[in-house]
Amino acid sequence: MRGVPVALLMAALLLGSDPEAYDWRLPRGFPKPRMPANNPMSEVKVQLGRYLFYDQRLSVNRTQSCASCHQQEREFADGRATSSGATGEPHPRSAMSLVNVAYAAALTWADPTLRSLEEQAVVPMFSNHPVELGLSGHERSTLDALRAEPVYRDLFPRAFGESQNPFTMVNAARALAAFERSIISERSPYDRYHTGGEEDAICESAKRGEAVFFTDQVAGCFRCHGGFNFSDAVTYKGKEADRVRFHNTALYQEYPPPNRGLFERTGRWSDIGKFKAPSLCNIALTAPYMHDGSIATLEEVLKHYAAGRAHQHPNKDPRIHKLELSPQNRADLLAFLRALTDKEVLHDPRFANPWEPQRTSVRAVASRRPGRGEGQLAKRLAADRSRPRHLIAAN
Repeated sequence: MRGVPVALLMAALLLGSDPEAYDWRLPRGFPKPRMPANNPMSEVKVQLGRYLFYDQRLSVNRTQSCASCHQQEREFADGRATSSGATGEPHPRSAMSLVNVAYAAALTWADPTLRSLEEQAVVPMFSNHPVELGLSGHERSTLDALRAEPVYRDLFPRAFGESQNPFTMVNAARALAAFERSIISERSPYDRYHTGGEEDAICESAKRGEAVFFTDQVAGCFRCHGGFNFSDAVTYKGKEADRVRFHNTALYQEYPPPNRGLFERTGRWSDIGKFKAPSLCNIALTAPYMHDGSIATLEEVLKHYAAGRAHQHPNKDPRIHKLELSPQNRADLLAFLRALTDKEVLHDPRFANPWEPQRTSVRAVASRRPGRGEGQLAKRLAADRSRPRHLIAAN
């Protein structure tokens, strides 16, 4: 399986069986994610995907994994303006957060053709422009390395028991997609305040900031960042498919290649500078901001929309207008945005590196401290996953 074209791998991902039941354990206000019939969710598949997500054997030189650019402690982004691949090749855009990616109708900053996590998982593995994990031409050796791992000899057949040969790159992509779909955030102070009945979960400033956010005459941020996921590029089971919107926010007067947004795909001048509106869930944790990481802080983001770097760009979204915020409104809006932070997702053991406890256990035995931290992981795994979240209507 050397040098298999990415297109053939994506085509294989379109084949499969009907979905089976899976307990999403979703909070109130969250619809069931849409998933392809060829890749039904299962607990064992999610677990397999979690191991693969953190496995550096999925890079050409064993130096990177998916988690290198999507770090749990950074809300599954990487905190860099732009990322770099396993070979050190720089990327033109920043790594997007994977939290709530199950609901994302667009999976990159400006590519409307990638609509499933299964297809998206193939891109970093085999892309050559730029090289990310760099597996193109190394499929056979990669699969041999996975087969040699006892964990995978158990999990691959259990996750893909219907396959005559469960060890394939297509199945690896499916498992990665299943794990990524499971990363759902719904425990922010705003969640607890809005539907949990905790009046003191957010401060009075954040409550005023909510009104600023949802009022057209003041900020109107919800026009592009509305709904339960604070984004207009949202999909879920039962939602009628519609065209994903991309926006020019007049970040630049001239957008330099290869960061010209949707134009890179369509070739239409009217698409220059148009990018996806990312989710604002946990936005305080995903600096720097914008597609190229060119704005360092949330305060500077508001300054951009207040003064503008290039507010006369011909492709500017008509909903983008100069924000004339008072100092109080600006402080309140920042307090609201920070209240969207779910710190628990940063430490949730369901999403953590599964290889690390094994290494920790080995170190503990070697140091003759086997009882250290015993039972804590089990207690956290048993924590409640069903705290409710408000479903905000996107107007």
